[in-house]
Amino acid sequence: MIQKLISQSVHGTPETPGLFVRKMAAAIVASMLSAPILLVAFLAFSAAAEPASLPLWPGTPPGQTDSARARPETAVFGNRLVDGKKILRVSNVSAPDLTIYRPVSAAPHGPAVVVCPGGGYQILAMDLEGTEICAWLRSIGMTAILLKYRVPSRPPYLAPMQDVQRALSLVRFHAAGWRLDPGRIGIIGFSAGGDLAALASTRFNHRAYSPVDEADQVSCRPDFALLIYPGGLAGKEAWQLTPELTVTSNTTPSFLLQTEDDPIHVENSLDYYLALKKAGVPAEMHLFATGGHGYGLRAIGRPVSGWPKLAEAWLRETRVLRDPPANP
Repeated sequence: MIQKLISQSVHGTPETPGLFVRKMAAAIVASMLSAPILLVAFLAFSAAAEPASLPLWPGTPPGQTDSARARPETAVFGNRLVDGKKILRVSNVSAPDLTIYRPVSAAPHGPAVVVCPGGGYQILAMDLEGTEICAWLRSIGMTAILLKYRVPSRPPYLAPMQDVQRALSLVRFHAAGWRLDPGRIGIIGFSAGGDLAALASTRFNHRAYSPVDEADQVSCRPDFALLIYPGGLAGKEAWQLTPELTVTSNTTPSFLLQTEDDPIHVENSLDYYLALKKAGVPAEMHLFATGGHGYGLRAIGRPVSGWPKLAEAWLRETRVLRDPPANP
């Protein structure tokens, strides 16, 4: 397959550079995923051209059913507008993957962030809380790694939990080859993705699946976490978290942001922040009066739209980001 693609390119078969790279990606990953050195070499090459994608699992994901694989993945634009633009909604994800977005200019051994879009564990808001977030992270000098995790999923959201743990371990396992600092591998999540980020930050000592290769011998604990308008964290009783979240002194340091008029309820951030504070975990929380839910980076004419600057300041204060700002 790889030789065929090269031959087509050399002998003049019409092909755009981007499409050729994507086809090469699929061919190499499909045939060489079991050879980490070759996979790393490919990703280092493709990083210079455009984002590189690779399957999250070397075979069938754990617990994957035939019925899930039978449903075709869909990507459609919803009717809701944010800043005058629709939202790309991806569903029926049975083949989770990672897409690596390199920063425009990055020092060796820099930080990386696994990006978890929201969507109520039913769909993924793949542009609003995915690709657009990756573009921002790249602009401030971070490697963004977009996680397309399995949806739809039902409580206790086992498949997404397996996918996020695998993603964090896989990134850390390949840190040297991907020119990343294994001690600065973090996570950012929005809405349900924020819940997933909190689960990853609190349940890293309990792998949600049986290890499948060497990568699963590496820690899946995120070194830092950003939870943006998270949902699913607050318990039924006041000032309590859901039973799935157990905060300890080793829970991941976190940045939280939400608005008081969020229909998903600001208590999700409040309760998690209080639990972090009680456990002595470094945390920073920003609450705004208005803004609602599901705005991502898009301008909505409210002060909360300035949250990326606050997040960047926190990343620099905590020494996750160590280079001078690109646009001081």
